[in-house]
Amino acid sequence: MAISKLGQRRQVVIPKDICEAFDLREGDFVEVKQSKAGVLIRPKRLVDPDDVLSPEEEALVRKGAEQVRRGESVRWSDLKKRLKL
Repeated sequence: MAISKLGQRRQVVIPKDICEAFDLREGDFVEVKQSKAGVLIRPKRLVDPDDVLSPEEEALVRKGAEQVRRGESVRWSDLKKRLKL
């Protein structure tokens, strides 16, 4: 069991071993909830549903990244010239 002290502006330091166990990093969000037993703090991942790719979109992104790694890419300015945009 670790003990932390409530600091200025009601800040609480989460011990290093607990941060590592939950893969918490500076800037991560946590949910703070009141419970009958006390205060519950748990990691909270905030993801905008519009930012999540479908499996098909993920496959397209992986395919594009592989093409770029193999040098099979074209600069946007060159493509615009080819397409006469």
